[in-house]
Amino acid sequence: MENAGARIRIDKWLWHARITKTRSLAAKLVETGQVRVNHRKIVKPAQEVGPGDVITIVVHDAIRVLKVTAPGIRRGPAPEARRLFEEISTPQPSHAAPQN
Repeated sequence: MENAGARIRIDKWLWHARITKTRSLAAKLVETGQVRVNHRKIVKPAQEVGPGDVITIVVHDAIRVLKVTAPGIRRGPAPEARRLFEEISTPQPSHAAPQN
């Protein structure tokens, strides 16, 4: 992307990357302390992130670790959103009971 060195608010980035359905939900995750940037807990949605930053987030009772690869310029389709980050965490098993 042409804006690869740019920085963007964390709430906008979470929304652009389709981690949350709305920007207000992204802001609420940040304000409630469920987001860390480069191992530091943040509580302000205006915190900026850019390429190379590592975001740790608790979403749907799972911990995801994402490395920002691009800031994004819009909330596009899912394939475009997946190019904004690299998933560092391994998928966690579901909390559902095993089936026999």
